[in-house]
Amino acid sequence: MSTQLPMFQLYIDGQWTDGSTGQTMSSINPATGEAWANFACTSKEDVNRAISAARRALNEGEWPAMTATQRGKLLYKLADLIEEHAQALGELETKDSGKLLAETKMQTGYVADYYRYYAGLADKIQGATLPIDKPDMHVFTSREPIGVVAAIVPWNAQMFLTATKLGPALAAGCTVVLKASEISPVSMLEFARLIEQAGFPAGVVSVITGDAENCAIPLTSHPDIDRIAFTGGPDTARHVVRNSANNFAVTTLELGGKSPILVFDDADLDSAANGLIAGNFGASGQSCVAGSRAFVQRSVKDKLIALIKEKAASIVIGDPLDANSHVGPLCTETQVERIEDTLEKAQAQGANIVFGGMRPEGLEQGNYFSPTLVECPDDQTETLTVEMFGPVMSIVPFDNEDEAIAMANDSVYGLGSGIFTQNLARAHRVSKKIKAGICWVNTYRAISPIAPFGGYGDSGYGREAGLDAVLDYTNTKTTWINTSDAPMANPFVMR
Repeated sequence: MSTQLPMFQLYIDGQWTDGSTGQTMSSINPATGEAWANFACTSKEDVNRAISAARRALNEGEWPAMTATQRGKLLYKLADLIEEHAQALGELETKDSGKLLAETKMQTGYVADYYRYYAGLADKIQGATLPIDKPDMHVFTSREPIGVVAAIVPWNAQMFLTATKLGPALAAGCTVVLKASEISPVSMLEFARLIEQAGFPAGVVSVITGDAENCAIPLTSHPDIDRIAFTGGPDTARHVVRNSANNFAVTTLELGGKSPILVFDDADLDSAANGLIAGNFGASGQSCVAGSRAFVQRSVKDKLIALIKEKAASIVIGDPLDANSHVGPLCTETQVERIEDTLEKAQAQGANIVFGGMRPEGLEQGNYFSPTLVECPDDQTETLTVEMFGPVMSIVPFDNEDEAIAMANDSVYGLGSGIFTQNLARAHRVSKKIKAGICWVNTYRAISPIAPFGGYGDSGYGREAGLDAVLDYTNTKTTWINTSDAPMANPFVMR
């Protein structure tokens, strides 16, 4: 007897709806390889409807009439609802993407603090009075919502990456059309229920999903979009930038990474081993800041590899819903195939697989891949140049500081980086020279709503999170007021 799969609808203009064409897709559970839910897909007509609703909500009705403090209170309420439903949202995200439930539940709960942070900033967006160089003029600046925002998030950390966009956008008074990844959108479609429960007026936030042709392209190229906040890969980002030529939308891009971690001979090696494991095997390696390029001073390389191997031996690969699992499946079969292909090329280049390098036995049904350590002959080995989005760590030795910095910077990416050393002067010196938007010293993968997040080069531009992010969702207006009772001077009489 067949079991009917749960169905998730789109949320457009305050209404739950199927797509106008009736198209649906299935979400595949990465742990089983089987469909577990269906969801509605957006058409071009639906995209237009969501954007029209966002434009209307921006200019009319309750939302523009609210004070900044009132907007903040709605964000506080949303944060409380997220915290309250963290377990349920985490379970949906785990079934949808294969991420560990322990991680999705924890991350969802912590995401509430991002909304609280921006709730507190909502009524602190200020202009300034200018000491202008002309008499009888009172000149001041004010901040206004930039307009309708297209927020596009990938599958690997949707709740977190949504918060870094939706939080500041709503605090600034913008309206948002949020596109969830069509690979695993279920948790985001369910998240829309919390937006509704929090009391945001219809049209302020719509949540949609679908393929590039019917959803992403119409959204990012629409003339009524004022700002695009995109997280994803560089190839897709190039299309987004080209699409934005149709609307001149202000665009920020948070893209991929091949982040370097430098381990010097004076480092606490136990701490460095933990950092490398967290940076590569945490989230099953499906992180844009994964520290997948490890550069280790030659004199401590063998000892560090032995430590990593010892610690990795206790990693449990298994069902992401099982609290005992440390590493779950990858989201898609394509990722597993890319890893296998990349490892094969790396071995042909002289790389040595220290451990892992295969699909684990007994878990053939899902998209599982064993945590893998690759010892590479140089920094041009395939595993150091390809973003695999899986639990693969590559180690290359170095002899001196300059060599380590040169190899770390020899990449088109520049998102995260890590340094392990007990020498404070070196920590400051090297972190200044690393070309990356984030540098962690003697830690890794730490995040906070207070700290800006973003990269250099092919890792994108613009910053998310932090105090200034909310200002990126505003336009500055300058107002000139003539305080003199005298009539304005004849413009053709020059004095």
